[in-house]
Amino acid sequence: MGPNCGTAPPPPAAAGADTLLRVRVLVVTNFEPDAAAPQRGRWVRDQVDEVRKRGIDIDLFSFPRGKGEYVPATRRLRALLRRERFDLVHAHYGLAGWCAKLAGARPLIVTFHGTDVRHEIVGAMSRRLAWRIELVGVVSRALFHEENSRPGLPAVPGSAVLPCGPDLGRFGPIPRTQARRSLGLEPDGRYLFFPANPNRPEKRHDRAAELAAACGAELISGGSIEPERMPVWLNAANAVLVTSDYEGFGMAAIEALACDVPTLSTPVGIAPYALVGIEGCLCAPFDTAAWSAAVRPHLEATDPRVAGAARAATLSAARMAERLIEAYRDVAAIPVLD
Repeated sequence: MGPNCGTAPPPPAAAGADTLLRVRVLVVTNFEPDAAAPQRGRWVRDQVDEVRKRGIDIDLFSFPRGKGEYVPATRRLRALLRRERFDLVHAHYGLAGWCAKLAGARPLIVTFHGTDVRHEIVGAMSRRLAWRIELVGVVSRALFHEENSRPGLPAVPGSAVLPCGPDLGRFGPIPRTQARRSLGLEPDGRYLFFPANPNRPEKRHDRAAELAAACGAELISGGSIEPERMPVWLNAANAVLVTSDYEGFGMAAIEALACDVPTLSTPVGIAPYALVGIEGCLCAPFDTAAWSAAVRPHLEATDPRVAGAARAATLSAARMAERLIEAYRDVAAIPVLD
């Protein structure tokens, strides 16, 4: 599979509802939720659920985050691969990919998610790993290119854009008054929502705070919001702000679009495709004056909305699962059963 370097992800190849791929997959991940990030890893599990719905047999090998966890995880994984047979292994995140590689996984797909590419140390390790696996997956084409002076992955033969995508069954418009009432917010407040953890410097909370101050709005920050509550917070906001220096994918922007909530983003991750042409949204380098001009109409409106749901649907977990199954078929070289 060649790298997809176009603006928009190509449509997934059709897979008939009565078509099954005879394959057993082991998914390896260390995206584990905790109190500071209860939503971490939800997108991987959403993808696993969607692929399972399509008849693929998936086992999940999950281990905790932390420097001391990689060697023990590699040992446990090596023992598992010796005991049981899998047609392919699919690892999420570069260091988890190294665990799988060192444990003897083959064929091996690794999906890179962002920090594993842009981090000064881990990024270099990910670029070395890219030449040693059967398929390099990235959650957006941005990860094949330099972004904010940080290098991307090499587009080696066997590269593909394989986003996870959000489970859009959880996201949709909720009347803003209802959302605010459930959160104890003022019904006529001027709220901008920064959906990331403010303590992550690459997310640039400082930009969001500067914009809110310039517009006389209150800034609400995410990071520790339970996944089940995220749709309520999105719908409670006048607009959602993605002010990051870089993003691997940019899940929050897609979730906001699924709720028809106005979204402003720097041109990172999937945003150049997701937001282009949607009236009321903005994808542009951060500039306080330009962003203020774009967001003020939403702050003045009672329940500002944009036509975002259709665009979000093109990046849903369900659509992306179909794309991933095609990658599994190519890598495992296993016939399809009718």
